[in-house]
Amino acid sequence: MNNSILVGILRFAGLVLLQVLIFSRMNFLGQINPMVYILFLYWYPVRENRTALLGIAFLLGFAVDLFTDSLAMHTVASLTAAYFRPAIMRFVFGVNLEFQNFRLSASTRVQKVTFLALLIGIHHLVFYTLEIFSLTNLLLILKRVVLNGLGTFVFALLLSSLFARQRE
Repeated sequence: MNNSILVGILRFAGLVLLQVLIFSRMNFLGQINPMVYILFLYWYPVRENRTALLGIAFLLGFAVDLFTDSLAMHTVASLTAAYFRPAIMRFVFGVNLEFQNFRLSASTRVQKVTFLALLIGIHHLVFYTLEIFSLTNLLLILKRVVLNGLGTFVFALLLSSLFARQRE
């Protein structure tokens, strides 16, 4: 089995387990529930098949939905973030993305943070719009997107720095 496939499977399972067992039960300050499983879409290889990414995003959201009884909201939000991922990458990385040897680890810290923030923003906007499902409560949707987005962003940065490969 290819090493990158094994790493992908371990990341998938680990992030789903972290989300279901720890972060879904966390209710920080009464409102913030981080959704760290989005890191899988962040860590997914750049040059892999887009159809496979959409299928894996469906499975990722479905697995979280299965354990949290969230009526396919995680699935729709994950699929939306995965669908817009190439456009976000073109926006953030620009011309550098077109080179064959482009790697996320070789990009600047600002580009990585921007890419992660935009993925989280799209995911949370879709998720909380579906959860509240009323545009009359637009301020509540935006409040939840911002608060939970910041919480997710902080925990995602902590997790990604914890599991980052050390450069010499």
